[in-house]
Amino acid sequence: MDYQKADDETLLQLIAQAQENALGEMYNRYGRLVFSMALNAVGDPSTAEEITQDVYLRIWHKAETYRAEQGKVITWIASIARYRSIDVLRRQSVRPEGNRAPWAEEELELPDPLDIEDEVEASQRRHQIRSALNQLPEEQRQALALAYLQGYTHTEIAELLGEPLGTVKTRIRLAMQKLRQMLHAGTIPNGEI
Repeated sequence: MDYQKADDETLLQLIAQAQENALGEMYNRYGRLVFSMALNAVGDPSTAEEITQDVYLRIWHKAETYRAEQGKVITWIASIARYRSIDVLRRQSVRPEGNRAPWAEEELELPDPLDIEDEVEASQRRHQIRSALNQLPEEQRQALALAYLQGYTHTEIAELLGEPLGTVKTRIRLAMQKLRQMLHAGTIPNGEI
């Protein structure tokens, strides 16, 4: 069987039947997307790799639980990646070693006070942008991430998501407009900043 020509649902059915090559093809299709989602969530490449491996292990074990009437395969995979990333972040935040500084006191070099102000301002701006992104609908956030974090073209995103090109372009345009409005108008709720 030519796994590259199989649609996503067929691949999941084959994965449920323990066909490793089908899982390999699913990884080829969406591995970069899962990794970038995890990296965007946790900010650490090695942790993002672990999450990616765990997501595909879960796909291997849970393929039979997928229901086409509840959404596309890519949406199902993306939700597994998102929830797995959240689990990792929660686990890291409750571990005592997660709250310790990873450097020895003697290695700490303090930046120039002027640099500190710039860094604080940049950090606040990044946080505002993250908060604004979190308020976008999932479809718009996903298309935006693929375009600007992964570097995919609009055509590649449309193929990857199985959506019409016009839909992808509209989602990205609307996401950019909403972000611009929220950031310029300061409409991000205080609880989000």
